[in-house]
Amino acid sequence: MDFQPIQRASEAFQQSLTAQEIAEICRRAFGPAAVPASGIELGTGMYNNVYRVTLAGRAEPVVLRVAPEESRQFRSEWHLMRNEYASQPWLTVIAPLMPRVLAADWSHKVISRDWMIQTCLDGVPAPEQLGAYPRTAWPAFFRQMGAIARSVHDVRGPHFGPVGVPGHGMWSEAVLTSLEEIAADLDGAGLDGGDVRKVAAVASRGRAALDEVTEPRLLTGDLWTVNALLDPNAPEPVITGVLDFDRAWFGDPAADWTIRMATAKKDERSAFWESYGALVRSPAAVWRARIYEARHLGAIRLERHRLAKADAVRESYDTMAGLLAGLT
Repeated sequence: MDFQPIQRASEAFQQSLTAQEIAEICRRAFGPAAVPASGIELGTGMYNNVYRVTLAGRAEPVVLRVAPEESRQFRSEWHLMRNEYASQPWLTVIAPLMPRVLAADWSHKVISRDWMIQTCLDGVPAPEQLGAYPRTAWPAFFRQMGAIARSVHDVRGPHFGPVGVPGHGMWSEAVLTSLEEIAADLDGAGLDGGDVRKVAAVASRGRAALDEVTEPRLLTGDLWTVNALLDPNAPEPVITGVLDFDRAWFGDPAADWTIRMATAKKDERSAFWESYGALVRSPAAVWRARIYEARHLGAIRLERHRLAKADAVRESYDTMAGLLAGLT
């Protein structure tokens, strides 16, 4: 087996599998005769370990994704892979763009981690391919992104909160629970979660504005350029696939990471709104957007800590302080 793991320090958050573990996973998924010819670890994921695996006698490679050990998972990121698996039936509106799940295992009988095997999509990661086009062509990419997000956000859900667990009857309950979990994770990581708790207190006082959102809609959780694939041969950007819906949840579309990124700058991404449609900009909606941004900042701080970006963690406190000043 041609095994090419990514070498990491022993204290790194992501820990590679062994060649033997990959072989055992393949036998569990495809039968005792399955033999992996190669297992190449991809460096595109920052949470799960991701491998492109080629099986002897099988023309098309598959993608193996392996979740972190449960002891390494934050409370606010608990069982993300299981959440993505539960989200699949809700995402059929964009099924042609998504990988198909071939096998998944939460039993921890083969390895002590959740894992999932998916089809390998054609295409090149958008961060690598988009720069091959003149910037005048980039709006086409963002218009497609807007259409994809609109399709997902039009899906109605049964509750508020993550897809794969029992949810909440009110949007305020889902938002407050998320903020409290992020604050607890920050505390557990040895960081100060006090500012996130202040945001939660403001959100609690403003429950009425949050609960103006009465209909749960499906949110992508993490869809943006880094999770899109492009056709390398197309004369202009053409999205051929979208990946990683492990953070999908039901709620206010304005709370989605996709919306956060689409509003972050006024550049080529403004074309997003041509296909998505305009956001509601009432005073209550603007206030909610600030709460959502604070939640994003808390989650970003956790990710920066996980990636050992100490300077970026420190910067996050100043950013959050400025946001809080406009909330209180």
